[in-house]
Amino acid sequence: MRAEAGPGSPTGSPTGPLIAAPGWRYALIAALYAHQGLVAGFALTAVPNHFASLGATTGEIGAHVATVGLPWILQPLWGPVVDRYGGSAMGRRRFWVLAALTASLLALSRLLLVEEAGAAALPAISAVFLLQGALAALNDTATDGMIIDNVPPERLGTANAVTRTGFVTGGAAGAALFAWMLPAHGLHASALVLLGFGGLVLALQFLVREGAGDARLSLRRDPARAAAGEGFGTLLRRLLASLRGGATPLLLAFCFATDFAAAIFRLPLGVELIQARGWEAEALSRFQAGMGLVTGTVGALAIGWWTDRAGPKRALAALLGLCGGAHLLAGALLLVPEPRWAALAGPLALGLSTVLPALLFVALAPAVMRASLGPAAATRFALFMAALNMGDVAGSAVAGDAVAWIGLPPVGLAAGSLFVLLALFSATGGLRRLGVS
Repeated sequence: MRAEAGPGSPTGSPTGPLIAAPGWRYALIAALYAHQGLVAGFALTAVPNHFASLGATTGEIGAHVATVGLPWILQPLWGPVVDRYGGSAMGRRRFWVLAALTASLLALSRLLLVEEAGAAALPAISAVFLLQGALAALNDTATDGMIIDNVPPERLGTANAVTRTGFVTGGAAGAALFAWMLPAHGLHASALVLLGFGGLVLALQFLVREGAGDARLSLRRDPARAAAGEGFGTLLRRLLASLRGGATPLLLAFCFATDFAAAIFRLPLGVELIQARGWEAEALSRFQAGMGLVTGTVGALAIGWWTDRAGPKRALAALLGLCGGAHLLAGALLLVPEPRWAALAGPLALGLSTVLPALLFVALAPAVMRASLGPAAATRFALFMAALNMGDVAGSAVAGDAVAWIGLPPVGLAAGSLFVLLALFSATGGLRRLGVS
């Protein structure tokens, strides 16, 4: 596979698989995010649906989802570690990717010791994913830094489309596979599948290096890389300086709002379909997997191609407007009292509120990555990702109370209204003021 010129490309002839070669780069990125998606499909779709069928309440399931997402809110804490200690002979980011992936698989193996005791097992499963998520967040931070360092800016849209495609494909596979495996074969068999796929991804990362001179496996430090690294004090000053400006805090709030609006409606709608509209957990997981697979493959690649050509600002404004319309229509569908339509309204509402929000990240990430370039790239990008994850966790955490207070259809209408406001903000030049071009 031919090496492509760009940040971090080797000056000599490549020897062995290198991330500078587009084929190896996209294969590695897709595999890393497919594993992340497989775990997410298990933890955030199959497990909630399975335990909803066992009688768990919206509040209990919301607490599980919030617990799983909590480590991702704290993801920026890993950024200075990855940026500061990038002097490994294995490559500036690759050491951290390998170490974090290995540790997260060890944490995931704790599922093999969880006693399968019906709905009572949910808190123990949540605790496993709390630890696994913290290590997976380190892996994600290092992977994002590796992408920023090694992918040419004009290819970031495509690279992020591949990340989304890998994640959503893994998530769809995880949701569908484990929806069947959990009731049929149990938690321990499902955990073994997760660990087996993670081991294959670990082997691929072991093969693909950042530079031709990087060691395949070594604990040695590279003196040149170590000397070029900035101290924690410098990294912190750079980060605080960026936060003092008006653009960065507003962009963080923008990221938070997009995922909050999606999560506050998506989670209670799934519980509603199982507990009030007659859907089986396995059937719902398959439906969600299918919707996610289509949007995360063909849809994500199309949005990535379009974003590289039209620019993130135009793509984001259009997608936010479509998300607003989809959520408003979804909320309105749930208000239809006609019994003949009631069985169809829920799944249609779920499809409308799931497809487009999944594509927002493909258009948003390239803009954030360009804004994150520099010595503290991993730290800055992790901060924006944490804002997205915090929005998802916050939306999931308050979803049960919001539905109890005003009902599910009004929650959908409110989420749609928030998306419309964000779209208007974007279309009237707000994104330009946030540094998105």
